[in-house]
Amino acid sequence: MSALKELVEFVVQSMVDHPQEVAVSEVGYGAEVTMELSVAEGDMGRVIGSRGRTINAIRTIVQVLAVKQGKRATLELLEPEAEGN
Repeated sequence: MSALKELVEFVVQSMVDHPQEVAVSEVGYGAEVTMELSVAEGDMGRVIGSRGRTINAIRTIVQVLAVKQGKRATLELLEPEAEGN
């Protein structure tokens, strides 16, 4: 598991009500990585924060750590899947 993935999991699990439903996956290899974050539907607002400040702060931390590793990383927050359709 990469340091970027561990960092995102740790930060997000620390702030949500359902940490067991936090999932982070890495897409892409080499110098360009996209991280996909999914959380429980009830935790979306907590992760996004007021006017998106919380998710943007997490994205900034990820980008800084990626630059230190010589990579470029982006963090995408995935919408929860609708149940029962």
